[in-house]
Amino acid sequence: MRTFLKILGILVLLLSAYVLIGGLLLPKSFHLEKSVSIKASKDVIWQNVSMFSNFRKWSPWNEYDPDMKVTITGTDGTPGAVYAWEGNKDVGSGTMTYTAVNPQNNVKIDLNFLKPFKSRAKVVLKLDDEPSSTKVTWAFDTEFAYPFNALVPFMGMEKNLGNDFLKGMNNLKRLSESGTAAAGRP
Repeated sequence: MRTFLKILGILVLLLSAYVLIGGLLLPKSFHLEKSVSIKASKDVIWQNVSMFSNFRKWSPWNEYDPDMKVTITGTDGTPGAVYAWEGNKDVGSGTMTYTAVNPQNNVKIDLNFLKPFKSRAKVVLKLDDEPSSTKVTWAFDTEFAYPFNALVPFMGMEKNLGNDFLKGMNNLKRLSESGTAAAGRP
């Protein structure tokens, strides 16, 4: 029993040392971005990325909770518009607020997670012209406080969130290439 307690004590000490020292050495910021080339009218793509009402059509998280409650307040597609969601344990709850809408170029969003834990992030959806398509880039930036930043490599964010972003980008591609978008902007 003493040997077990000794080993357990050493493991706790090593883990604590990793978190405290790793937190000092590892970055506090996390950046993720995924892109896709879409062969569709830039107007259609723009409608799909610049309107919260169309985000629901390609969001990868709808599959995790098809019954998620969503409300959009303000004028959709303009700075200050808010997309709020409340879902199951897989999607949690939170808000997205447009901070900038630069037509045919990019939208910037403040993302505020409320559940399962509180955190904030910045999101950008950007459109770039290519010779025969439009490249759409979805970027996500957040910060982790010390010493929790030492745990980021074990959280699987790059893989899990990256897979969700890729799924969303592919959904957006299918939606846009089918010509589906809102009838027009408000």
